[in-house]
Amino acid sequence: MKHELPKLPYSPEALEPYISKKTIEYHYGKHHATYVKKLNGLIPGTDFEDASLEEIILKAEGGIFNNGAQVWNHSFFWEGFSPNGGGEPQGELMQAIEEAFGSYGKFKDEFSEAAATLFGSGWAWLVKNKEGKLEIVQTANAGNPLRSGQTPLLTCDVWEHAYYLDYQNRRPEFIEGFWKLVDWPKAAERFRV
Repeated sequence: MKHELPKLPYSPEALEPYISKKTIEYHYGKHHATYVKKLNGLIPGTDFEDASLEEIILKAEGGIFNNGAQVWNHSFFWEGFSPNGGGEPQGELMQAIEEAFGSYGKFKDEFSEAAATLFGSGWAWLVKNKEGKLEIVQTANAGNPLRSGQTPLLTCDVWEHAYYLDYQNRRPEFIEGFWKLVDWPKAAERFRV
């Protein structure tokens, strides 16, 4: 199976001013594309030659896992944004957030803290656990919650390449902008699965 770079669901400048066209060109156009290219170069002749990204995440190790998970993580990250995003979730997802965290404000603070304090490179995630309850988890490097049996709903990429062109070392400012772009209807759709 040849993996491909998915098309962005919006134009490269659509997330400005929070994520610049230049960042999209590098982060999506170079970093994400390189993970796809490397994965396609690693899988021929292996047990993962015809595997889906999800199978790779669950079963692979080393370079195949790292590149496959990064392809999946980045695609999921981009699909979680909308140029008309932001605001707050509605309906069942909001109820689940309030049940798990006490309020949307507390959830947002906890998630922002998880994203800001992750040491080094990685991801902050809102996930639904095996019991159907919401949790915030951090994963280092290419880590992915699917490996722990969790269903990802939302993620924030805190690798430096996600924000350095726009924010330099000011990761908390990037996270503030992240909230202005979240596609809550997409997260709610993922929650219902």
